[in-house]
Amino acid sequence: QLQEQQEEIENMMNAIFKGVFVHRYRDVVPEIRAICMEELGTWMRSYVASFLTDGYLKYIGWTLHDKQREVRLQCVKALQGLYCHRDTAAHMELFTSRFKTRIVSMVLDKETDVAVEVVKLLTMMLENVEEALTEEDCQSVYPVVYVSSRALASAAGLFLYRRLLDPQREVGREPSHDGENRTFFRLLLAFFIESELHEHAAYLVDSLWDCAGPRLRDWETISALLLEESPTEGLADQQEKALVEILAASVVQAAEGQPPVGRGPAKKV
Repeated sequence: QLQEQQEEIENMMNAIFKGVFVHRYRDVVPEIRAICMEELGTWMRSYVASFLTDGYLKYIGWTLHDKQREVRLQCVKALQGLYCHRDTAAHMELFTSRFKTRIVSMVLDKETDVAVEVVKLLTMMLENVEEALTEEDCQSVYPVVYVSSRALASAAGLFLYRRLLDPQREVGREPSHDGENRTFFRLLLAFFIESELHEHAAYLVDSLWDCAGPRLRDWETISALLLEESPTEGLADQQEKALVEILAASVVQAAEGQPPVGRGPAKKV
């Protein structure tokens, strides 16, 4: 009897979905399209067995191309609700392979608030879906740490830290007391020098300030690295110059507590 009733309810839900949702998710009114995406995300989270399937997920994937900001934003937020847990993210393999290219391209969305949420979504994918993002995908996010929007740069800073700079991800790191921070600075220098934007140390430091501030304020480790004379432990000239720039930028950031010139909080519209 219970099974019969469950089937009946599912049939009614499907009828409502096909009779209402399938016609309205492309409604001419953007607010209605946005509501459809928001609710679809809610259904998927609350009733995984029925709704977290590729047959329903494709509607969110298609709507990522919507012309209206609020509709794309709701799609990304619905996906965040699914990728933030490993158990729901495990159902997303086919969706990830089909729509990942579109999601990664939205890092450059013309609406900054959408781009911020996309970078947060990619950070969740990085943590909860094994090997979801290739190195090429990540390379699309890294340069965002240098953009003028602080919210977007900070989101990218967290992504960069989790993917490249967190010493705890490094296998075989030094066990010494300041080993983790030494590893962090060496990884940071490698990224900074490779990105070839050497006059922008202040922007890189500001982007990482919220997630790695205590590490960046470890003046002792920076000084020890700069004073190191040993040929194996010491830094090359280019690395020393870059580390001095990072040191100067982090001292200014700690003293003034202000983002660098040209990067302020988001403009109020």
